[in-house]
Amino acid sequence: MAKINENYEAMVIFSTKLEDEGAALIEKFDAMIKDNAESVEMNNWGKRKLAYAINYETEGTYVLWTFTAKPEFPAEFERVLKITDGVIRFLVTARQ
Repeated sequence: MAKINENYEAMVIFSTKLEDEGAALIEKFDAMIKDNAESVEMNNWGKRKLAYAINYETEGTYVLWTFTAKPEFPAEFERVLKITDGVIRFLVTARQ
């Protein structure tokens, strides 16, 4: 039997070069998750140094979301993250 809802975590690293747009991106993705998921928690870890330079950037803004959603939503969320400028790296995983 398929699960109706699952728990997920999404860690996203945003570029610090887009200072004003970075806050707007965080709000955009927060709204997207809240529209499609339940029990949404967002933790903004702030600006941190990257382990290695990615696209000549050495710092990024880390944001962690935990949420409960249907299994179709994380794939759509990842698709939007891939095509968004200002997203350096992301990882969406299912939690136990």
